[in-house]
Amino acid sequence: MLIDLELSTSLLLCLIPFLFIFFINLFQSKSTKIPKSYPIIGSYFSILANKQRRIQWTSDVIQSTSNLTFTLIRPFGFRQIFTANPSNVQHILKTNFNMYQKGDVFKRTMTDFLGDGIFNVDGDVWKYQRQVASHEFNTKSLRKFVETVVDAELNERLIPVLAKAADEKKILDFQDILQRFAFDNICKIAFGYDPAYLLPSLPQAKFAVAFEEAVRLSSERFNAIFPLLWKVKRKLNIGTEKKFRVAVDEVRQFAKQLVKEKQVELNEKSLLDSVDLLSRFLSVGHKDEDFVTDIVISFILAGRDTTSAALTWFFWLISGHPKVEDNILHEINAKSESPVYDEVKDMIYTHASLCESMRFYPPVPIDTKAATEDNILPDGTFIKKGTRVSYHPYAMGRVEKLWGKDWAKFRPERWLDKDEMSGNWSFVARDTYTYPVFQAGPRICLGKEMAFLQMKRVVAGVLRRFRVVPVAEKGVEPVFVSYLTAKMKGGFPVTIEERGSTDF
Repeated sequence: MLIDLELSTSLLLCLIPFLFIFFINLFQSKSTKIPKSYPIIGSYFSILANKQRRIQWTSDVIQSTSNLTFTLIRPFGFRQIFTANPSNVQHILKTNFNMYQKGDVFKRTMTDFLGDGIFNVDGDVWKYQRQVASHEFNTKSLRKFVETVVDAELNERLIPVLAKAADEKKILDFQDILQRFAFDNICKIAFGYDPAYLLPSLPQAKFAVAFEEAVRLSSERFNAIFPLLWKVKRKLNIGTEKKFRVAVDEVRQFAKQLVKEKQVELNEKSLLDSVDLLSRFLSVGHKDEDFVTDIVISFILAGRDTTSAALTWFFWLISGHPKVEDNILHEINAKSESPVYDEVKDMIYTHASLCESMRFYPPVPIDTKAATEDNILPDGTFIKKGTRVSYHPYAMGRVEKLWGKDWAKFRPERWLDKDEMSGNWSFVARDTYTYPVFQAGPRICLGKEMAFLQMKRVVAGVLRRFRVVPVAEKGVEPVFVSYLTAKMKGGFPVTIEERGSTDF
Protein backbone atom coordinates (compact mmCIF):
# COMPACT_ATOMS: atom_id res chain seq x y z
CA MET A 1 0.00 0.00 0.00
CA LEU A 2 2.87 2.37 0.90
CA ILE A 3 4.73 1.63 -2.34
CA ASP A 4 1.53 2.18 -4.31
CA LEU A 5 1.10 5.60 -2.66
CA GLU A 6 4.72 6.53 -3.31
CA LEU A 7 4.38 5.69 -7.01
CA SER A 8 1.28 7.86 -7.33
CA THR A 9 2.95 10.71 -5.43
CA SER A 10 6.07 10.60 -7.59
CA LEU A 11 3.96 10.74 -10.71
CA LEU A 12 2.03 13.73 -9.38
CA LEU A 13 5.24 15.59 -8.55
CA CYS A 14 6.48 15.08 -12.09
CA LEU A 15 3.31 16.71 -13.38
CA ILE A 16 3.34 19.78 -11.12
CA PRO A 17 4.93 22.05 -13.82
CA PHE A 18 1.96 21.33 -16.03
CA LEU A 19 -0.84 21.76 -13.51
CA PHE A 20 -1.49 25.41 -14.32
CA ILE A 21 -2.07 24.38 -17.95
CA PHE A 22 -4.71 21.95 -16.73
CA PHE A 23 -6.72 24.64 -14.94
CA ILE A 24 -6.39 27.08 -17.82
CA ASN A 25 -7.59 24.49 -20.32
CA LEU A 26 -10.11 22.65 -18.17
CA PHE A 27 -13.11 24.11 -19.96
CA GLN A 28 -11.58 23.41 -23.36
CA SER A 29 -10.76 19.86 -22.26
CA LYS A 30 -14.43 19.15 -21.70
CA SER A 31 -15.49 20.63 -25.02
CA THR A 32 -16.23 18.61 -28.14
CA LYS A 33 -13.24 20.02 -30.05
CA ILE A 34 -10.21 17.90 -30.85
CA PRO A 35 -8.23 18.03 -27.59
CA LYS A 36 -5.07 20.12 -27.33
CA SER A 37 -1.78 18.27 -27.26
CA TYR A 38 1.40 19.36 -25.48
CA PRO A 39 5.00 18.13 -25.69
CA ILE A 40 5.65 14.87 -23.83
CA ILE A 41 2.26 14.70 -22.06
CA GLY A 42 0.15 14.90 -25.23
CA SER A 43 -3.56 15.38 -24.45
CA TYR A 44 -3.14 14.15 -20.87
CA PHE A 45 -5.30 16.86 -19.31
CA SER A 46 -8.20 16.31 -21.73
CA ILE A 47 -8.02 12.58 -21.12
CA LEU A 48 -7.92 13.09 -17.36
CA ALA A 49 -10.80 15.59 -17.37
CA ASN A 50 -12.98 13.12 -19.31
CA LYS A 51 -11.82 9.91 -17.65
CA GLN A 52 -15.27 9.15 -16.20
CA ARG A 53 -17.03 9.69 -19.55
CA ARG A 54 -14.44 8.39 -22.01
CA ILE A 55 -16.94 6.83 -24.42
CA GLN A 56 -19.23 9.87 -24.51
CA TRP A 57 -16.30 12.31 -24.82
CA THR A 58 -14.63 10.52 -27.74
CA SER A 59 -18.06 10.21 -29.39
CA ASP A 60 -18.61 13.97 -29.05
CA VAL A 61 -15.18 14.72 -30.51
CA ILE A 62 -15.76 12.38 -33.45
CA GLN A 63 -19.07 14.08 -34.26
CA SER A 64 -17.37 17.48 -34.32
CA THR A 65 -15.13 16.42 -37.24
CA SER A 66 -15.97 16.49 -40.93
CA ASN A 67 -14.72 12.97 -41.67
CA LEU A 68 -15.87 11.34 -38.37
CA THR A 69 -12.25 10.57 -37.46
CA PHE A 70 -9.73 12.14 -35.09
CA THR A 71 -6.29 11.40 -33.66
CA LEU A 72 -5.76 11.42 -29.89
CA ILE A 73 -2.18 12.08 -28.78
CA ARG A 74 -1.47 10.16 -25.61
CA PRO A 75 1.48 10.86 -23.28
CA PHE A 76 4.95 10.21 -24.76
CA GLY A 77 3.67 10.62 -28.31
CA PHE A 78 1.55 7.49 -28.57
CA ARG A 79 -1.26 8.01 -31.07
CA GLN A 80 -4.71 6.47 -31.16
CA ILE A 81 -7.15 6.94 -34.04
CA PHE A 82 -10.89 7.03 -33.33
CA THR A 83 -13.35 6.69 -36.20
CA ALA A 84 -17.09 6.41 -36.84
CA ASN A 85 -16.71 6.53 -40.62
CA PRO A 86 -18.32 3.41 -42.19
CA SER A 87 -15.79 3.40 -45.06
CA ASN A 88 -12.96 3.27 -42.53
CA VAL A 89 -14.72 0.53 -40.55
CA GLN A 90 -15.07 -1.61 -43.68
CA HIS A 91 -11.42 -0.93 -44.54
CA ILE A 92 -10.31 -2.10 -41.08
CA LEU A 93 -12.66 -5.04 -40.50
CA LYS A 94 -12.86 -6.47 -44.01
CA THR A 95 -10.80 -5.02 -46.85
CA ASN A 96 -7.54 -4.99 -44.88
CA PHE A 97 -8.52 -7.52 -42.24
CA ASN A 98 -5.06 -9.10 -42.00
CA MET A 99 -3.43 -5.70 -41.56
CA TYR A 100 -5.51 -4.72 -38.52
CA GLN A 101 -5.15 -7.17 -35.66
CA LYS A 102 -5.50 -7.28 -31.88
CA GLY A 103 -1.93 -6.08 -31.53
CA ASP A 104 0.70 -6.42 -28.82
CA VAL A 105 -0.75 -3.74 -26.54
CA PHE A 106 -4.16 -5.43 -26.37
CA LYS A 107 -2.67 -8.91 -25.94
CA ARG A 108 -0.25 -7.88 -23.20
CA THR A 109 -2.97 -6.01 -21.35
CA MET A 110 -5.59 -8.77 -21.53
CA THR A 111 -3.50 -11.94 -21.49
CA ASP A 112 -3.66 -12.46 -17.69
CA PHE A 113 -7.44 -12.66 -17.96
CA LEU A 114 -8.21 -13.93 -21.47
CA GLY A 115 -4.98 -15.80 -22.24
CA ASP A 116 -5.15 -17.28 -25.74
CA GLY A 117 -8.95 -17.22 -25.88
CA ILE A 118 -10.69 -16.25 -29.11
CA PHE A 119 -10.98 -12.54 -28.20
CA ASN A 120 -7.26 -12.13 -27.56
CA VAL A 121 -5.63 -13.86 -30.53
CA ASP A 122 -5.16 -13.51 -34.27
CA GLY A 123 -4.13 -15.77 -37.14
CA ASP A 124 -4.32 -19.56 -37.03
CA VAL A 125 -5.17 -19.79 -33.31
CA TRP A 126 -8.18 -17.51 -33.82
CA LYS A 127 -9.27 -19.34 -37.00
CA TYR A 128 -9.11 -22.71 -35.26
CA GLN A 129 -11.23 -21.63 -32.29
CA ARG A 130 -13.77 -19.98 -34.56
CA GLN A 131 -14.03 -23.05 -36.79
CA VAL A 132 -14.66 -25.43 -33.87
CA ALA A 133 -17.09 -23.02 -32.17
CA SER A 134 -19.09 -22.45 -35.36
CA HIS A 135 -20.69 -25.90 -35.03
CA GLU A 136 -22.61 -24.64 -31.98
CA PHE A 137 -24.51 -22.06 -34.01
CA ASN A 138 -26.41 -24.10 -36.60
CA THR A 139 -30.21 -24.06 -36.78
CA LYS A 140 -30.61 -27.30 -34.81
CA SER A 141 -28.45 -26.00 -31.95
CA LEU A 142 -30.24 -22.64 -31.92
CA ARG A 143 -33.66 -24.29 -31.74
CA LYS A 144 -32.48 -26.49 -28.86
CA PHE A 145 -31.00 -23.46 -27.09
CA VAL A 146 -34.28 -21.52 -27.17
CA GLU A 147 -36.68 -24.41 -26.54
CA THR A 148 -34.76 -26.01 -23.68
CA VAL A 149 -32.05 -23.87 -22.09
CA VAL A 150 -33.53 -20.37 -22.40
CA ASP A 151 -37.14 -21.45 -21.89
CA ALA A 152 -36.31 -23.42 -18.75
CA GLU A 153 -34.25 -20.58 -17.27
CA LEU A 154 -37.05 -18.14 -18.10
CA ASN A 155 -39.98 -20.12 -16.72
CA GLU A 156 -38.30 -21.85 -13.78
CA ARG A 157 -36.11 -19.01 -12.53
CA LEU A 158 -36.56 -15.54 -14.06
CA ILE A 159 -40.37 -15.41 -14.02
CA PRO A 160 -40.64 -16.69 -10.41
CA VAL A 161 -38.05 -14.13 -9.24
CA LEU A 162 -40.00 -11.32 -10.92
CA ALA A 163 -43.34 -12.62 -9.64
CA LYS A 164 -42.00 -12.65 -6.08
CA ALA A 165 -40.65 -9.10 -6.45
CA ALA A 166 -44.04 -7.95 -7.79
CA ASP A 167 -45.91 -9.65 -4.94
CA GLU A 168 -43.60 -8.20 -2.27
CA LYS A 169 -43.30 -4.81 -4.02
CA LYS A 170 -39.54 -5.21 -3.76
CA ILE A 171 -36.90 -3.24 -5.71
CA LEU A 172 -34.66 -5.39 -7.90
CA ASP A 173 -31.39 -4.57 -9.62
CA PHE A 174 -32.55 -5.71 -13.05
CA GLN A 175 -29.03 -5.44 -14.49
CA ASP A 176 -27.85 -8.00 -11.93
CA ILE A 177 -30.86 -10.25 -12.62
CA LEU A 178 -30.19 -10.23 -16.38
CA GLN A 179 -26.49 -10.95 -15.86
CA ARG A 180 -27.40 -13.94 -13.70
CA PHE A 181 -29.86 -15.14 -16.34
CA ALA A 182 -27.28 -14.85 -19.12
CA PHE A 183 -24.56 -16.47 -17.02
CA ASP A 184 -26.68 -19.57 -16.34
CA ASN A 185 -27.59 -19.78 -20.04
CA ILE A 186 -24.06 -19.56 -21.43
CA CYS A 187 -22.75 -22.11 -18.93
CA LYS A 188 -25.53 -24.55 -19.82
CA ILE A 189 -25.26 -24.27 -23.61
CA ALA A 190 -21.46 -23.90 -23.88
CA PHE A 191 -20.28 -26.21 -21.10
CA GLY A 192 -23.25 -28.40 -20.13
CA TYR A 193 -23.01 -26.98 -16.60
CA ASP A 194 -25.67 -25.24 -14.53
CA PRO A 195 -24.23 -22.72 -12.04
CA ALA A 196 -27.76 -21.99 -10.71
CA TYR A 197 -26.87 -18.34 -10.22
CA LEU A 198 -30.44 -17.09 -10.77
CA LEU A 199 -32.14 -18.64 -7.76
CA PRO A 200 -34.73 -16.87 -5.55
CA SER A 201 -32.01 -16.34 -2.92
CA LEU A 202 -29.81 -14.56 -5.54
CA PRO A 203 -26.63 -16.28 -4.28
CA GLN A 204 -23.33 -14.39 -4.30
CA ALA A 205 -21.26 -17.02 -6.09
CA LYS A 206 -17.53 -16.42 -5.60
CA PHE A 207 -16.82 -17.01 -9.28
CA ALA A 208 -19.38 -14.49 -10.54
CA VAL A 209 -18.11 -11.80 -8.16
CA ALA A 210 -14.52 -12.52 -9.19
CA PHE A 211 -15.44 -12.47 -12.87
CA GLU A 212 -17.04 -9.02 -12.52
CA GLU A 213 -13.95 -7.76 -10.69
CA ALA A 214 -11.62 -9.19 -13.34
CA VAL A 215 -13.61 -7.54 -16.14
CA ARG A 216 -13.57 -4.16 -14.38
CA LEU A 217 -9.88 -4.19 -13.51
CA SER A 218 -8.71 -5.47 -16.89
CA SER A 219 -10.67 -2.63 -18.47
CA GLU A 220 -8.96 -0.14 -16.15
CA ARG A 221 -5.64 -1.52 -17.34
CA PHE A 222 -6.59 -1.02 -20.95
CA ASN A 223 -7.74 2.56 -20.41
CA ALA A 224 -4.87 3.60 -18.14
CA ILE A 225 -3.37 6.98 -19.03
CA PHE A 226 0.07 5.74 -17.91
CA PRO A 227 0.23 1.95 -18.56
CA LEU A 228 3.66 1.80 -16.91
CA LEU A 229 1.99 2.35 -13.54
CA TRP A 230 -0.14 -0.81 -13.68
CA LYS A 231 2.82 -2.78 -15.00
CA VAL A 232 4.95 -1.75 -12.02
CA LYS A 233 2.09 -2.56 -9.63
CA ARG A 234 1.70 -5.92 -11.32
CA LYS A 235 5.41 -6.66 -10.89
CA LEU A 236 5.24 -5.71 -7.20
CA ASN A 237 1.83 -7.39 -6.73
CA ILE A 238 0.29 -4.37 -4.99
CA GLY A 239 -2.88 -2.26 -5.14
CA THR A 240 -5.39 -2.91 -7.90
CA GLU A 241 -3.04 -5.42 -9.56
CA LYS A 242 -3.05 -7.56 -6.44
CA LYS A 243 -6.87 -7.51 -6.46
CA PHE A 244 -6.82 -8.34 -10.16
CA ARG A 245 -4.55 -11.34 -9.66
CA VAL A 246 -6.80 -12.69 -6.88
CA ALA A 247 -9.90 -12.28 -9.07
CA VAL A 248 -8.29 -13.90 -12.12
CA ASP A 249 -7.04 -16.83 -10.00
CA GLU A 250 -10.60 -17.41 -8.79
CA VAL A 251 -11.96 -17.27 -12.35
CA ARG A 252 -9.31 -19.64 -13.69
CA GLN A 253 -9.83 -22.14 -10.88
CA PHE A 254 -13.55 -22.25 -11.67
CA ALA A 255 -12.92 -22.63 -15.40
CA LYS A 256 -10.30 -25.35 -14.88
CA GLN A 257 -12.71 -27.29 -12.68
CA LEU A 258 -15.29 -27.14 -15.47
CA VAL A 259 -12.71 -28.49 -17.92
CA LYS A 260 -11.71 -31.36 -15.59
CA GLU A 261 -15.31 -32.38 -14.92
CA LYS A 262 -16.15 -32.30 -18.62
CA GLN A 263 -13.12 -34.45 -19.44
CA VAL A 264 -14.27 -37.06 -16.91
CA GLU A 265 -17.75 -36.95 -18.42
CA LEU A 266 -16.38 -37.48 -21.95
CA ASN A 267 -14.33 -40.42 -20.80
CA GLU A 268 -17.54 -42.09 -19.67
CA LYS A 269 -19.73 -41.41 -22.72
CA SER A 270 -19.50 -40.47 -26.39
CA LEU A 271 -19.50 -37.01 -27.95
CA LEU A 272 -22.97 -37.76 -29.31
CA ASP A 273 -24.23 -37.52 -25.74
CA SER A 274 -22.35 -34.25 -25.08
CA VAL A 275 -22.52 -31.70 -27.89
CA ASP A 276 -21.75 -28.53 -25.97
CA LEU A 277 -18.91 -26.24 -26.98
CA LEU A 278 -16.46 -27.46 -24.35
CA SER A 279 -17.04 -31.08 -25.36
CA ARG A 280 -16.19 -30.23 -28.96
CA PHE A 281 -12.84 -28.68 -28.06
CA LEU A 282 -11.88 -31.53 -25.75
CA SER A 283 -13.02 -34.19 -28.22
CA VAL A 284 -10.82 -32.93 -31.05
CA GLY A 285 -7.75 -33.71 -29.01
CA HIS A 286 -7.03 -30.63 -26.90
CA LYS A 287 -5.25 -31.70 -23.74
CA ASP A 288 -3.68 -28.34 -22.88
CA GLU A 289 -5.72 -27.39 -19.82
CA ASP A 290 -4.66 -23.74 -19.88
CA PHE A 291 -5.65 -23.30 -23.53
CA VAL A 292 -9.10 -24.84 -23.02
CA THR A 293 -9.51 -22.75 -19.85
CA ASP A 294 -8.82 -19.62 -21.92
CA ILE A 295 -11.58 -20.66 -24.32
CA VAL A 296 -14.05 -21.17 -21.46
CA ILE A 297 -13.37 -17.71 -20.01
CA SER A 298 -13.77 -15.98 -23.39
CA PHE A 299 -17.13 -17.60 -24.06
CA ILE A 300 -18.43 -16.76 -20.59
CA LEU A 301 -17.49 -13.13 -21.27
CA ALA A 302 -19.27 -13.22 -24.63
CA GLY A 303 -22.42 -14.92 -23.39
CA ARG A 304 -22.85 -13.22 -20.03
CA ASP A 305 -22.02 -9.58 -20.54
CA THR A 306 -23.20 -8.70 -24.04
CA THR A 307 -26.81 -9.92 -24.03
CA SER A 308 -27.41 -8.77 -20.46
CA ALA A 309 -26.06 -5.30 -21.33
CA ALA A 310 -28.28 -5.06 -24.41
CA LEU A 311 -31.39 -6.15 -22.48
CA THR A 312 -30.70 -3.80 -19.56
CA TRP A 313 -30.72 -0.74 -21.80
CA PHE A 314 -33.62 -2.10 -23.86
CA PHE A 315 -35.93 -2.38 -20.84
CA TRP A 316 -34.97 1.12 -19.73
CA LEU A 317 -35.74 2.60 -23.17
CA ILE A 318 -39.03 0.72 -23.47
CA SER A 319 -40.18 2.05 -20.10
CA GLY A 320 -40.05 5.58 -21.51
CA HIS A 321 -41.74 4.76 -24.84
CA PRO A 322 -45.21 3.31 -24.10
CA LYS A 323 -46.27 3.24 -27.78
CA VAL A 324 -43.29 1.06 -28.64
CA GLU A 325 -44.08 -1.20 -25.68
CA ASP A 326 -47.70 -1.48 -26.85
CA ASN A 327 -46.57 -2.53 -30.34
CA ILE A 328 -44.28 -5.17 -28.83
CA LEU A 329 -47.14 -6.45 -26.65
CA HIS A 330 -49.44 -6.77 -29.67
CA GLU A 331 -46.75 -8.75 -31.48
CA ILE A 332 -46.23 -11.00 -28.45
CA ASN A 333 -49.98 -11.63 -28.23
CA ALA A 334 -50.21 -12.42 -31.95
CA LYS A 335 -47.41 -15.00 -31.69
CA SER A 336 -48.53 -16.60 -28.43
CA GLU A 337 -49.91 -19.74 -30.11
CA SER A 338 -46.72 -20.42 -32.08
CA PRO A 339 -44.04 -22.89 -30.96
CA VAL A 340 -41.37 -21.16 -28.85
CA TYR A 341 -38.66 -21.11 -31.52
CA ASP A 342 -41.00 -19.91 -34.27
CA GLU A 343 -42.46 -17.27 -31.95
CA VAL A 344 -39.15 -15.56 -31.22
CA LYS A 345 -37.75 -16.06 -34.73
CA ASP A 346 -40.68 -14.17 -36.27
CA MET A 347 -40.89 -11.26 -33.80
CA ILE A 348 -40.05 -8.58 -36.38
CA TYR A 349 -41.04 -5.46 -34.44
CA THR A 350 -39.28 -6.67 -31.29
CA HIS A 351 -36.18 -7.43 -33.34
CA ALA A 352 -36.24 -3.88 -34.73
CA SER A 353 -36.68 -2.47 -31.22
CA LEU A 354 -33.64 -4.36 -29.98
CA CYS A 355 -31.58 -3.10 -32.93
CA GLU A 356 -32.69 0.45 -32.22
CA SER A 357 -31.81 0.06 -28.53
CA MET A 358 -28.32 -1.22 -29.38
CA ARG A 359 -27.85 1.68 -31.80
CA PHE A 360 -27.91 3.96 -28.76
CA TYR A 361 -26.27 1.59 -26.27
CA PRO A 362 -24.12 -1.03 -28.03
CA PRO A 363 -22.91 -3.78 -25.64
CA VAL A 364 -19.35 -3.22 -26.91
CA PRO A 365 -19.27 0.56 -27.44
CA ILE A 366 -15.75 0.71 -28.83
CA ASP A 367 -13.29 -1.81 -30.27
CA THR A 368 -9.61 -1.42 -31.02
CA LYS A 369 -7.21 -2.91 -33.57
CA ALA A 370 -3.52 -2.27 -34.24
CA ALA A 371 -1.98 -1.67 -37.67
CA THR A 372 0.72 -4.18 -38.60
CA GLU A 373 2.10 -1.85 -41.29
CA ASP A 374 1.76 1.71 -42.57
CA ASN A 375 -1.61 2.35 -44.17
CA ILE A 376 -4.02 5.09 -45.28
CA LEU A 377 -7.72 4.96 -44.36
CA PRO A 378 -10.33 5.79 -47.06
CA ASP A 379 -10.89 9.24 -45.51
CA GLY A 380 -7.18 10.04 -45.97
CA THR A 381 -6.02 9.47 -42.38
CA PHE A 382 -2.45 8.13 -42.31
CA ILE A 383 -1.91 5.14 -40.02
CA LYS A 384 1.63 4.37 -38.93
CA LYS A 385 2.61 0.78 -38.19
CA GLY A 386 1.78 -0.11 -34.60
CA THR A 387 -0.87 2.61 -34.18
CA ARG A 388 -4.04 1.67 -32.32
CA VAL A 389 -7.18 2.29 -34.38
CA SER A 390 -10.55 2.26 -32.64
CA TYR A 391 -13.89 2.09 -34.41
CA HIS A 392 -16.71 3.50 -32.31
CA PRO A 393 -20.20 1.88 -32.50
CA TYR A 394 -21.51 4.17 -29.73
CA ALA A 395 -20.61 7.26 -31.77
CA MET A 396 -21.83 5.70 -35.04
CA GLY A 397 -25.33 5.30 -33.61
CA ARG A 398 -25.46 9.05 -32.96
CA VAL A 399 -24.30 10.41 -36.32
CA GLU A 400 -26.90 12.46 -38.21
CA LYS A 401 -25.21 11.69 -41.56
CA LEU A 402 -25.88 8.00 -40.98
CA TRP A 403 -29.31 8.02 -39.30
CA GLY A 404 -30.99 11.24 -40.35
CA LYS A 405 -32.15 14.33 -38.49
CA ASP A 406 -34.25 12.24 -36.12
CA TRP A 407 -31.23 10.16 -35.02
CA ALA A 408 -31.85 11.13 -31.37
CA LYS A 409 -35.35 9.64 -31.43
CA PHE A 410 -35.92 6.03 -30.33
CA ARG A 411 -37.84 4.80 -33.36
CA PRO A 412 -37.85 1.06 -34.18
CA GLU A 413 -39.75 1.83 -37.40
CA ARG A 414 -36.50 3.06 -38.98
CA TRP A 415 -35.58 -0.64 -39.25
CA LEU A 416 -38.91 -1.68 -40.83
CA ASP A 417 -40.76 -1.56 -44.11
CA LYS A 418 -44.54 -1.98 -44.16
CA ASP A 419 -46.30 -3.79 -46.97
CA GLU A 420 -49.23 -1.60 -48.01
CA MET A 421 -51.30 -4.56 -49.17
CA SER A 422 -50.91 -6.92 -46.20
CA GLY A 423 -49.98 -4.40 -43.53
CA ASN A 424 -47.15 -6.69 -42.41
CA TRP A 425 -43.75 -5.43 -41.35
CA SER A 426 -40.50 -6.67 -42.87
CA PHE A 427 -37.11 -6.04 -41.29
CA VAL A 428 -34.63 -3.85 -43.19
CA ALA A 429 -31.09 -4.38 -41.94
CA ARG A 430 -28.38 -1.74 -42.12
CA ASP A 431 -25.00 -2.75 -43.47
CA THR A 432 -22.66 -4.07 -40.81
CA TYR A 433 -20.08 -1.30 -41.36
CA THR A 434 -22.62 1.40 -40.52
CA TYR A 435 -23.92 -0.68 -37.62
CA PRO A 436 -20.95 -2.77 -36.36
CA VAL A 437 -22.60 -3.71 -33.07
CA PHE A 438 -21.74 -7.37 -33.71
CA GLN A 439 -18.43 -6.50 -35.40
CA ALA A 440 -18.25 -7.15 -39.15
CA GLY A 441 -16.13 -8.90 -41.74
CA PRO A 442 -14.36 -12.20 -40.91
CA ARG A 443 -14.64 -11.61 -37.15
CA ILE A 444 -18.38 -10.91 -37.13
CA CYS A 445 -19.97 -12.33 -33.99
CA LEU A 446 -20.70 -16.06 -34.29
CA GLY A 447 -23.40 -15.81 -31.63
CA LYS A 448 -25.37 -12.96 -33.21
CA GLU A 449 -28.43 -15.08 -34.06
CA MET A 450 -28.27 -16.87 -30.71
CA ALA A 451 -28.16 -13.53 -28.91
CA PHE A 452 -31.22 -12.21 -30.73
CA LEU A 453 -33.21 -15.39 -30.06
CA GLN A 454 -32.34 -15.26 -26.37
CA MET A 455 -33.16 -11.56 -26.06
CA LYS A 456 -36.49 -11.87 -27.87
CA ARG A 457 -37.49 -14.84 -25.70
CA VAL A 458 -36.74 -12.81 -22.57
CA VAL A 459 -38.66 -9.80 -23.88
CA ALA A 460 -41.68 -11.94 -24.76
CA GLY A 461 -41.62 -13.85 -21.48
CA VAL A 462 -41.20 -10.79 -19.27
CA LEU A 463 -43.43 -8.23 -21.00
CA ARG A 464 -46.26 -10.71 -21.54
CA ARG A 465 -46.75 -10.80 -17.77
CA PHE A 466 -44.98 -7.81 -16.20
CA ARG A 467 -44.22 -4.12 -16.44
CA VAL A 468 -40.63 -3.23 -15.63
CA VAL A 469 -40.72 0.19 -13.94
CA PRO A 470 -37.46 2.08 -13.31
CA VAL A 471 -37.11 3.50 -9.82
CA ALA A 472 -35.25 6.56 -11.07
CA GLU A 473 -37.22 9.72 -11.61
CA LYS A 474 -38.77 10.02 -15.08
CA GLY A 475 -36.43 11.74 -17.51
CA VAL A 476 -33.29 10.91 -15.51
CA GLU A 477 -30.97 8.90 -17.74
CA PRO A 478 -28.81 6.20 -16.13
CA VAL A 479 -25.07 6.72 -16.38
CA PHE A 480 -23.52 4.72 -19.22
CA VAL A 481 -20.17 3.21 -18.28
CA SER A 482 -17.98 0.83 -20.22
CA TYR A 483 -15.64 -1.85 -18.96
CA LEU A 484 -15.06 -4.48 -21.62
CA THR A 485 -18.80 -4.18 -22.21
CA ALA A 486 -21.43 -1.54 -21.42
CA LYS A 487 -23.01 -1.20 -17.98
CA MET A 488 -25.40 1.03 -16.07
CA LYS A 489 -23.43 2.66 -13.29
CA GLY A 490 -24.83 1.52 -9.95
CA GLY A 491 -27.13 -1.04 -11.56
CA PHE A 492 -30.72 -0.72 -12.84
CA PRO A 493 -33.13 -0.54 -9.88
CA VAL A 494 -36.72 -1.35 -10.88
CA THR A 495 -40.04 -2.42 -9.47
CA ILE A 496 -42.05 -5.18 -11.13
CA GLU A 497 -45.80 -4.89 -11.74
CA GLU A 498 -48.15 -7.68 -12.82
CA ARG A 499 -50.14 -6.86 -15.96
CA GLY A 500 -53.89 -7.06 -16.07
CA SER A 501 -55.84 -8.82 -18.82
CA THR A 502 -56.71 -5.45 -20.39
CA ASP A 503 -53.05 -4.67 -21.18
CA PHE A 504 -53.19 -6.56 -24.47
